[in-house]
This record gives sequence, C-alpha cells and structure tokens, in this order.
Amino acid sequence: MEFLDVPIFDDDIYKLIVRLTINLVFLYLVVGVSYWLHQQNHRQVFNFMVMNVVVFFICFTLKKLDLGLGMALGLFAIFAIIRYRTDAIDVKDMTYLFVVIGLAVINALSNKQTSYLELLLTNSVIFGSTYLLEWRVAEPKKVKPPKLASYEVVYDNISMLHPDREEELIEELKQRTGIQAVRVVVKQVDLQKSSAIIVLKYRGKTIN
Repeated sequence: MEFLDVPIFDDDIYKLIVRLTINLVFLYLVVGVSYWLHQQNHRQVFNFMVMNVVVFFICFTLKKLDLGLGMALGLFAIFAIIRYRTDAIDVKDMTYLFVVIGLAVINALSNKQTSYLELLLTNSVIFGSTYLLEWRVAEPKKVKPPKLASYEVVYDNISMLHPDREEELIEELKQRTGIQAVRVVVKQVDLQKSSAIIVLKYRGKTIN
C-alpha cells in the first residue's frame, strides 16, 4: 500500500526499532555510566545523547541510498572540521563524542552480514573499554584535607616559639589549654612583654 508512490509501511520499521533499542541501551551505558560517574557534566551529557540519536537516524535513513562506508567517513570528517568551535571542548569529551557517533554509525549501518550477536558484542566491547579505562586509568579526585578550626591565645614563653621546638610547644599547649592542636601559627610577638599572640590549629568545632 502506497501513498504518493511512498509505501506507508515497510518491514524495515522492525529493524529500526531493534537497532535503535540496542543503540539507546549502550548509549546510556557509555554516557550514563562510564562518563557520568567520573565527569558529571550535564551539558556534555545532553550533547552526546542528542548527537548520537541524530547521527543514528541520519545513517539509518540514508542507508537505503547505498552510501555505505563513504557516508560514514564523511560524517566523521564533518565533525572533525566543526570540532565544536563555538566552545572549547576537553580532549576526553571529544573522545566520548567520537564514541557516541561511532555507536550510532555502527548500529545504524550494520547490514544482514552482521548478526545481532556480533552487534551486541561490538557495543559491549566499546562500553566495557570506556568503563574499565575510566575505572583504572582515570585521574583520582584530589581529596581536600579537612579545614582546621582556629583558636587564638596569648602565650607567655617566647623561647618556645623556635621552629625546632614546635613539637614541645604543641605538647605544652595541649596540657595547658586542653586543645588538641596539630599546628601552631605565630601571629604577633611582643619582645618587651616577652609574650606572643599565637593561633592554635586543631580538628573540631570552633571554640567561641
């Protein structure tokens, strides 16, 4: 049955549904799992998702024109030229962009010579590679040391302020103030009064 010489229904709709489902599942795994767990960049997640879906439909729709590999390579060339020049993009983000475009091209252009098992294996290897590399190679996030609380006191023995006696000073201050100081900062020294204003750095809540 046709309308204006165009078939209303085509058996390729089943292929479209199956391949689109495979593509979306592995797109979610690559972007939603591998990328999001390590980068958490909302903007790039949107870009990757939309880019993949659009490229998939372009490839699947034009597949019937028998453009094949030439069309796929042409798409990569176009995106290589564009390179998102309107905004700077990280090298890793560019790699993920290449991956999601690759997924779309593979899932859309595979033909009868490629079984669904081969297609699933190919997608699984791509996802597995990104996930394992992110897990094993990704730079560990720098853990910021906990912020130390401060307490200012007037100290009456400036002879203890020598850098070589820091451990003794800390121990003495612990006994005299009860504050478990981990570091001492000399703020001001009054040689005439033989006293100094020092700041005790300690872990815990600030003392009022």
